[in-house]
Amino acid sequence: MSTEVTTTGINERLLAHFEAVAGTLPGSQQVRRDAAAIFSSAGVPTRRTEDYKYLQLETLLKKDYGFRTDNMRWLGPDDITRLALIPEGIVVVIVNGHFASALSRLDKLPAGLRIIPLVDALAADATAQAHFGKYTAGTADAMIALNTMLAADGVFIHAEKGACVDETPVQIIHIADNEVASINHPRNLVVADENAQLTIIETFESIGPVKSFTNALTEVAVAPFARVAHYRLQVQAENANLVSTVQANVDHTSNYTTHTYTLGGALVRNNLNNVLAGKGCEVHLFGLYLPKGSQVVDNHTVVDHTVPNCMSNELYKGVVNDKATAVFNGKIFVRPDAQKTNAYQTNKNILLSDDASVNTKPQLEIYADDVKCSHGTSTGRMDEEALFYLRARGIGEDSARKLLVHAFAGEVVDNITIEPVKNYVLARIADALD
Repeated sequence: MSTEVTTTGINERLLAHFEAVAGTLPGSQQVRRDAAAIFSSAGVPTRRTEDYKYLQLETLLKKDYGFRTDNMRWLGPDDITRLALIPEGIVVVIVNGHFASALSRLDKLPAGLRIIPLVDALAADATAQAHFGKYTAGTADAMIALNTMLAADGVFIHAEKGACVDETPVQIIHIADNEVASINHPRNLVVADENAQLTIIETFESIGPVKSFTNALTEVAVAPFARVAHYRLQVQAENANLVSTVQANVDHTSNYTTHTYTLGGALVRNNLNNVLAGKGCEVHLFGLYLPKGSQVVDNHTVVDHTVPNCMSNELYKGVVNDKATAVFNGKIFVRPDAQKTNAYQTNKNILLSDDASVNTKPQLEIYADDVKCSHGTSTGRMDEEALFYLRARGIGEDSARKLLVHAFAGEVVDNITIEPVKNYVLARIADALD
């Protein structure tokens, strides 16, 4: 009973904050009001919320998180150089949910690529205004609604028609500055026009001594014949909590690929919602998570085939150690009109300790008859025969285990096509195993 009272207090506090700042927030007030109505009805997810039943968000948010409008800690160019994966590359820095112009590197944008603080884009850019909230409208997820009603800033990235800027990746560095307890709501909008090619790298970092909570949302619109590669690297500290949502709409004959690597954080929840909205499009999802200690990593993916002749492929792998918990819930929908669909989903996990746990639930809902769909999952210990084989050839047990984990993860990591990103992920995997 006391938990319900506390949870209600959390909801009331968030809604009261929205009413206090609503007039200052950019973009459509109607979009925000609609989201506030959804959040008011649903509230912060509890253990009785089916899609969040393995998390304790209501308990986590009992902490008196504040609402930040400044960056607090001074950050300089050396900090960004350390966090940038591509030297001299394009970098967007978002601190506590706010676009940090002074720290970003936007002086060498290629033709056809526009990068604008979201607060400015929603005030004056017709494309941003048309897409903001379009793909999350009516979504029942309370955390998506919470971001939509409270997000004050972020970045708008627009690859214009025919722009081929995929060889010039844009890195978005999200920094949670944990100098005081705060909840942040960064909002990104990525639009790739017809025939455009774009690569986005999102990294989630944290600094500071106290707990933080980031509720991030990125909307992605992929127009006909466009290609978007989206890398997401989550490497926050052990006092940082993250809910990260990607809402993607993929049009005909286009290609959208996500790579999600969860290599840090106390609690990480990933929502990847993909709507295949145009004939002949493709969606690929790759994920790797390595929780240890008492970390919790929860991956929820939705691939919604709404039209014919589309293809999706999903591969997620986890290596779970100590007392950590991992969750994978993957849903594939094939709607009645989505004939000639090819959809594949695989989730595999290795448990490195007796106390580690994995909850995995692949789901297929097929309402068409001319389709090729499959899903599979496996969870178990490390292959003892392979371990024995390596040890019999003079390799120590610790080294042999690391080799097997690297080989297990390699099927996912090998899909990274940007060398600095691949090297970074491999180094973090090595750190995690050490």
